[in-house]
Amino acid sequence: MKNDLKDLQLVLDSRVRLIVIESWDELRVLETLTSLVVQRGINLHVWSISEGLQNLGFGGAMLEDSHVPEKALRLVKADPQAGLYVFFDLHSFLENDALLIRLVKDIAMAAGPDKPTLILVSHALKLPSEVQRYAARFSLSLPSEDELLALVREEAVRWSEVNRGLRVRTDNKTLQQVVKNLRGLSHADARLLARSLICDDGAITQEDLPELNKAKFQLLDLDGVLGYEADTAHFADVGGLLNLKQWLSERQAAFMAGTANDLPKGMLLLGAQGSGKSLAAKAVAGLWGLPLLRLDFASLYNKYFGETERNLREALLMAERMSPCVLWMDEIEKGLATGDMDNGVSQRVLGTLLTWMAERKAPVFVVATANIIKRLPPELMRKGRFDEIFFVDLPAPAVREDIFKIHLLKRELAAENFDVTALALASAGFSGAEIEQAVVSALYAAQARQVPVVQSLLLEALQRTVPLSVVMSEELTALRHWAAERTVHAG
Repeated sequence: MKNDLKDLQLVLDSRVRLIVIESWDELRVLETLTSLVVQRGINLHVWSISEGLQNLGFGGAMLEDSHVPEKALRLVKADPQAGLYVFFDLHSFLENDALLIRLVKDIAMAAGPDKPTLILVSHALKLPSEVQRYAARFSLSLPSEDELLALVREEAVRWSEVNRGLRVRTDNKTLQQVVKNLRGLSHADARLLARSLICDDGAITQEDLPELNKAKFQLLDLDGVLGYEADTAHFADVGGLLNLKQWLSERQAAFMAGTANDLPKGMLLLGAQGSGKSLAAKAVAGLWGLPLLRLDFASLYNKYFGETERNLREALLMAERMSPCVLWMDEIEKGLATGDMDNGVSQRVLGTLLTWMAERKAPVFVVATANIIKRLPPELMRKGRFDEIFFVDLPAPAVREDIFKIHLLKRELAAENFDVTALALASAGFSGAEIEQAVVSALYAAQARQVPVVQSLLLEALQRTVPLSVVMSEELTALRHWAAERTVHAG
């Protein structure tokens, strides 16, 4: 709060008469302004449509019959003292009311040291163009990690007091992850989520992290071109990719530390469809205990000039507000494929994305996936855009065995009842997705015939499948040739 007070004092010293504060946390705004008027010895008045204009500062009487915005603003304009007037949600009355706009403009343009300052407060506030140029926008600082940790501990103490002294169960690693995942929220929202975590069962565990991230996403109102992926896989659900797993484990501590210097940026995954790229993207978030956001390039594009780039900028800003997080850009080539038929939209989108990738400071780990390398713009492939480019090939025999075991276990089928080595040999050239579909097909066949799933049904399902590696053998061979000397093998 100290920094907020100092910055607000500088704004007032500049004699700006109209200040805009966007915040959901009205109580914290009032706390900050109350501290300010105590230091400066001036009056503080607060207006809302429900309560009218009230004096919360030093001296002065309650202002009667001031619920009507016009009368309240006239009282502000007539005040000969340098007080603060805080109006909640006034912007909704300004949209089509020329008189109110004129009154606000008169207050904002008033000269001299002994003039009141009008402060407009709402969760989102857009001013009419007539008064926009006279306004100074101010944002309350978000809580630091130390403040968030203290806040969580306060809620733990409160829970303990009403539960006969029982202590909240947690561990230091989980507590630190919770604190990091609360970053970007206001004090009030962070306290609300911390309280809900604890009150549920008196414990803060790893199982609480997905629900915490989902609740944070909903509080920040990030729906649109960004989607929240609640089902994040663990690397136990990903067969193979040993080099990728080791590479990620070496960078986890550096990323979670959140320091701006040498912060891991992300990775690009190239490979055939169904090879496990999307599952790997989900697994990064699951392994690191971070929220996973998916950027939908299809929803970015808008027919109006400039709207597509604005949509992307807003999406990237939203990702920063959710940080630390993993930002998954699936099939990125479909959104960035350049051409002459889109009036340069794809080029501007690419420029916006590259600028953000180069300049961002927030801990947002980008995982981009692509199937067709020739559609990717060369600017994206330059070193420094991503920390590494991995090639995800079709799984080797040993990895296919692991994939069969994973998908049999998911369907409550004991892997020891099957010859997974023979299944792996019979599925040469199959992707992980195609192996999963073979298991599902065998399960359907068994249900239709009212028999248990056995080896022969799995082999039958494999024999009926023509894998993508056969259908698109030329494209896959070309991709392997390109990746041989340009990428790191994820296997």
